Amino acid sequence: MSAAARITDIGPPDFKQFLPPVLLKNYGKWDYHEIVEPGVLKHVAFGGDEIYSVRIASARLHSTAWIERVLQIADKYCDGYLRWTTRNNIEFLVSDKAKVQPLVKELKSKGYMVGGTGKGITNIVHTQGWVHCHTPATDASGVVKAVMDDLADYFTGVKTLPAKLRIALACCLNMCGAVHCSDIAILGVHRKPPRIDHAAIKVQCELPTVVASCPTGAIKIKPKEGTVEVNQPRCMFCGNCYTMCPAMPLADKEGDGIAILVGGKISNARSMPKFSKMIIPFIPNEPPRWPQVVKVIRHLVEVYASHAKKHERMGDWIERIGWERFFDLTGIPFDMKCIDDFRLAQNTLRNSPSFKW
Repeated sequence: MSAAARITDIGPPDFKQFLPPVLLKNYGKWDYHEIVEPGVLKHVAFGGDEIYSVRIASARLHSTAWIERVLQIADKYCDGYLRWTTRNNIEFLVSDKAKVQPLVKELKSKGYMVGGTGKGITNIVHTQGWVHCHTPATDASGVVKAVMDDLADYFTGVKTLPAKLRIALACCLNMCGAVHCSDIAILGVHRKPPRIDHAAIKVQCELPTVVASCPTGAIKIKPKEGTVEVNQPRCMFCGNCYTMCPAMPLADKEGDGIAILVGGKISNARSMPKFSKMIIPFIPNEPPRWPQVVKVIRHLVEVYASHAKKHERMGDWIERIGWERFFDLTGIPFDMKCIDDFRLAQNTLRNSPSFKW
C-alpha cells in the first residue's frame, strides 16, 4: 500500500484493511509480548507467529511533509503498516524480524527518538493550549516540548526508572488531558475571575445560559443593568462561562500559570486507581522554554528514581513513605491547602490518612 494510496483512499470503514496479515490472522489470539530493547516490542501469538512494533516519539501537531517522510519509512520496512498510540507515539509494525534492526538504525540516523517502553517515560499526553483552545491558562505543545527535551534520556532508555512514569498536561481545569490520574501532572491554572465586558454581554450572550454554565453558582444576573456579576470567592476559574459567553474572558498574563500534581495512576488488575494530588499550586508561565517547570519535573523524576523500589509507581512510593517524607525528600515547601482531606481543626496533619512518618 503506497503512501499516496493511504492518503487518498476513503474506502469502506473496515478496520481490518489497516492490519498487517499476521495481526489479522491472529486477531485476539496473542500469548504475550516482551521488550526486546528500548522502543522495540515483540508480540507472540499462541500459534508462534511474531510481529514487532518499533516505537518513536511523536509530537501531537505535524506538517503533512513530516508525516509523508514517516510513511515512506513505513513503506520501506513494514509494508506501510504503522499506528499512533493513545500517547501520540508512532509504532512501525514489522512482520519480518530481519528488518527490525535496519529500521531502528535508520530511524536513529534521521533523528527520530526510539524508545518509550518499559521503565521510563513515554510521550506526554497533552491538550491544545495556546494553539487553538479558548480557555487555556498555559501552553501545551511548548511546555511538553521543553520537558521532553530535558527528559529525553528517560524515553530512549539511556536512563531508567523503578517503573514506568506517565506525565500529562492539561492547559486548564477542564482536564482534557489525563492529569487527574498521572504520575506527574502539569495543570494550567487561572487565578483571577473572568473580566466582564458589560456592553458586549448584552448583545453577545444569553444570560440564563451564562448563569447555568457555572458549576459553583458564582454568577448571577443583574436584571436592571442587563448584565451579570461574579461572586469571586465562589469562582473556581474554570472558564465555563467564557465558553458560553465571549464577553467574559478569563486569560490573564500575571494570573495564569501552572500547578504541579503527582501520585496518580489508572487502575489495573492488581490495584485501584489513584488520583493526582497537588504539590505546587503555582508556577508562572515562562515561555518559550518554561525553565522553572522543567527544573521541577526533572527534580521530581530524579528523587523518585533514587528512592522508589523496583516496579513501584510514583503514587505507590508516596503512599508507602507518606506525604511528609515526600515533601522532605523533594524539598518542596508544604502548604496545608495541598492536602485535599484537610478539614481545619477536625483533622490535623498528624492524624490525616495522607500523612505518616
